[in-house]
Amino acid sequence: MAKKEQSGVQNHVSGQANKPLTRPAHALPYLAVVEETKTNPHDGLTSSEAKSRLEEYGRNELGDSGGVQPAKILLRQVANAMTLVLILAMAVSFGIKSWIEGGVVAAVIMLNIVVGFWQEFNAEKTMDSLRSLSSPTANAVRDGKIFSIPTTDIVPGDMVEMKTGDTIPADVRLIEAVNFETDEALLTGESLPVRKDAEAAFDDDTGPGDRLNVAFSSSTVTKGRARGIVFATGMYTEIGSIAAALRQKGTKRRPVKRRPDGQAMPHHYAEAWTLTASDAIGRFLGVNIGTPLQKKLSRLAILLFGIAVICAIIVLGANKFSSNQEVIIYAVATGLSMIPASLIVVLTITMAAGTKRMVDRHVIVRNLKSLEALGAVTDICSDKTGTLTQGKMVAKKAWIPAKGTYSIGASNEPFNPTIGGLSFQPLPPCKTNFEVADGKGQPISYAQALEKNEFLEDYLNVASLANLAHVHESKKGEWNARGDPTEIAIQVFASRFNWNRHRLSSGDHPSWKQLAEFPFDSDVKKMSVIFEHTKSTERYVFTKGAVERIISSCTSIFSSDDADPIEITEEIRGHILDNMETLAALGLRVLALASKKHMDPIEDGKEIDRNGVENNLTFRGLIGLYDPPRPESALSVRQCQKAGISVHMLTGDHPGTARAIAAEVGILPSRMIELSKDVAESMIMTASQFDKLSDEQIDALPVLPLVVARCAPNTKVRMIEALHRRKCFAAMTGDGVNDSPSLKRADVGIGMGSGSDVAKDASDIVLTDDNFASILNAIEEGRRMFDNIQKFILHLLAENIAQACTLLIGLAFKDTRGLSVFPLSPVEILWVIMITSGLPDMGLGFEIAAPDIMRRPPQSLKRGVFTLEVMTDMLFYGLWVAALCLASFSLVLYGFGDGNLGENCNDLYSESCDTVFRARATCFACLTWFALFLAWEMVDMRRSFFCMQPHSKRYFTQWIYDVWRNQFLFWAIIAGFVTIFPTLYIPVINHVVFKHTGISWEWGIVFISTFLFFLGVEAWKWGKRVFFRRLKQDTTARNSSVDIEARVFGQYIDSRSPTDGSEETEKNSRFVA
Repeated sequence: MAKKEQSGVQNHVSGQANKPLTRPAHALPYLAVVEETKTNPHDGLTSSEAKSRLEEYGRNELGDSGGVQPAKILLRQVANAMTLVLILAMAVSFGIKSWIEGGVVAAVIMLNIVVGFWQEFNAEKTMDSLRSLSSPTANAVRDGKIFSIPTTDIVPGDMVEMKTGDTIPADVRLIEAVNFETDEALLTGESLPVRKDAEAAFDDDTGPGDRLNVAFSSSTVTKGRARGIVFATGMYTEIGSIAAALRQKGTKRRPVKRRPDGQAMPHHYAEAWTLTASDAIGRFLGVNIGTPLQKKLSRLAILLFGIAVICAIIVLGANKFSSNQEVIIYAVATGLSMIPASLIVVLTITMAAGTKRMVDRHVIVRNLKSLEALGAVTDICSDKTGTLTQGKMVAKKAWIPAKGTYSIGASNEPFNPTIGGLSFQPLPPCKTNFEVADGKGQPISYAQALEKNEFLEDYLNVASLANLAHVHESKKGEWNARGDPTEIAIQVFASRFNWNRHRLSSGDHPSWKQLAEFPFDSDVKKMSVIFEHTKSTERYVFTKGAVERIISSCTSIFSSDDADPIEITEEIRGHILDNMETLAALGLRVLALASKKHMDPIEDGKEIDRNGVENNLTFRGLIGLYDPPRPESALSVRQCQKAGISVHMLTGDHPGTARAIAAEVGILPSRMIELSKDVAESMIMTASQFDKLSDEQIDALPVLPLVVARCAPNTKVRMIEALHRRKCFAAMTGDGVNDSPSLKRADVGIGMGSGSDVAKDASDIVLTDDNFASILNAIEEGRRMFDNIQKFILHLLAENIAQACTLLIGLAFKDTRGLSVFPLSPVEILWVIMITSGLPDMGLGFEIAAPDIMRRPPQSLKRGVFTLEVMTDMLFYGLWVAALCLASFSLVLYGFGDGNLGENCNDLYSESCDTVFRARATCFACLTWFALFLAWEMVDMRRSFFCMQPHSKRYFTQWIYDVWRNQFLFWAIIAGFVTIFPTLYIPVINHVVFKHTGISWEWGIVFISTFLFFLGVEAWKWGKRVFFRRLKQDTTARNSSVDIEARVFGQYIDSRSPTDGSEETEKNSRFVA
């Protein structure tokens, strides 16, 4: 039964019922839905029928995914390549009774498992928050009576009644709707309440945001009342589809290839089974799951394990495969030298520490994987409302025909009428170049604007009084507002002129007294009030609404300062509509304002004829409202482009608004007219256009859309998948339930702090201030972390190469029995890897970001941290350290010693082994110092350790400031220097554990070797600087005069002249202008 239900959910079509209707519910008249769901539109279902349907369709809930399974999470922490390599290293260590080595490796394994388990356990709670969205009760009509029943008992065919404040219990096809509006922001991303129309019917492929005859499960009623028939419950609702997408796990079985007739041969099954098995092994070892860096490190662990085995075999072969325990110890030491035992713990702790830095930059990290992944982000898919914009309506333009156009300056506090300057142009919008006028217009104060300006006063009377919003300043000095977002924006505009409704109509001696109100109605698309002026006792009608409806009700207009009102002609109406289109092209929602004197008497208890009130009005002007971009959004988008990151806007808003906002923040190029037709059409799409394309058609587009309007949840997922097919690394921002599947599917899911719990739980990181600019902080921190991971991996693996080369070349040192004597003991090797290198590597993880970090392109996903430069550095540093270590060992043994390698010197200290133990101690001291100083050299992979700041005037002392800047690294290196002495001079520890002895004059060799180490490393860095300087000269010359927009969009510029563009291209360029 469960499998059948799961199959039904997977095949479910958006808008359909649990048991499919002939067409989606929004495409059918409500009477057809009533008939097909077999219910009664007056009395609802009978109690017995409801019980029967509950058994048939199941409970109205979002299903049970089995909950969080700690055992599986724990298994995933153990079943990966690096952990398995460490487990094998631990087993070998204990097998040869090397308890210290085994204990250290065991501690590393436990730390890695505990940290990883805790992070993933928390991330598995996403589904729990989805279940909390549904209302606990619903008002259902059964047996002709209204019952309040648990939402989980609602079934398809139930008739439910909804009123203001209710949460919709399921997907409902409306039968009756009276001024009914719902808040669908969590589902569709639309910031404004959606007015529903029960009588309407729409095309089958209409997106959820435009299905005005359907109320969606988990949305809330903001106004009015309605009645409707439930057609989809549980996982078959729109929000259920989102839950299903969150739970979808692609099949882990490879499909069997079949011939055209549908038959499959035995070798086809064998091929599928083999590939499935290889996938399972890959998942078990971690080589085909996780982020690019994790996959590479998993493959690296397998590679190093193989190299360690080969090295051990070489050691055994060089000693004629002797079973002597000394030979086995040597082989184990060589194998351990190739295993970067501290890599996982350093990586994990460094990333965990990075999360604390992120909190200070308004970013909360929920998944450590996202930190290194952020450095590779190539595309950001961002919602508009609340992320790029402030999420609140604000009045931007006001046109008064007799005066001109007023413009409001930028503000980051939409409810505060005291912020934002005022400028004035004595021209209508259609004759104003706002790109120039906003910068060169006439700035005036609000008080100056009101001086001898009765036209503005009449305009403000309508804006303030035909308005139910309440805007006020609290005792703490904070501005608050309540009401409809559109009316709040208009009320704030009026309050800028001190024309607040509360001041005008409240108090002991109000200027105006309200007599009647006609609420906004979807049929007439107008809202009107009748007020009486208390001093003159004259009554006035104030009306606002849709431009087309208002001008059809107006008969007069003031066209100039001194003239009397003139009659509105069709030409004047056309002029008003031209101005509306101009404002709409700026991304504004445009309303019209009108008024008149009301001469008819008003009698108590007698109904007023609305048609008579809202006729013969005088047109007062237009007001343009928009959801303003955050002041920092445009700069942030531009910085993303400098960093080689493309920004895509995926929004539920109207295409015109989306296009204009995208152009304002710089997502679209300002020179759209220079783009070819196919590129311009590809850059801006609606969700319906994008969803109608097949995957092949999307892949054939010259550029993926930079703006997708009227976006549905599945559209966002398809965009992420399209980016993945183009080998892009995508980040997705979102705050609503509708964003959750795409947040999960994206490489980096970025949730908003004010968003739903579902979106936050589905994301990898959360922005506490909901600011697009904080994404830059996250990416910069991710790149810093990526750089630092690269540094300490280079440092650690260079040490591995040095140790392995030292031991392999050291096979030539044979004792009197012909067995090899190791220059470094196993404990010395682990000491250097875990203690000497471990803490400095963590210190490298805390390094600050490089100055040019946000001017580089994203890291290559294929190369990852292992670039050609890193690989070359790794080889050079490893060989140079190995050469110096072997030279120091040989110098003590042969230069100043007698060359006697003794007997059994790999195991026990004796008089004959004293020279070997002293040479080994000298080699160990050199290796320790080289590891510590190499960490400081890694702070900048190209600049000299003695001059890391290019413009510093401290020619001889700058290095002192540099080493002190990162105090963790400084004290880690000091600790490395200090801890070497107990290992050399404390009895038992030196002879038994480390298998070396204290040294004296040999320190001179250590100092000379250290000088040569610095000389070699600095010479290598100098050569790199010369090489890269010459390599960049040509590129710098070519790009120095190219602006960012040309660099980002230059490849799409059409070689044809602008006049060759299509109408669509011209339309796009007009919107951008």
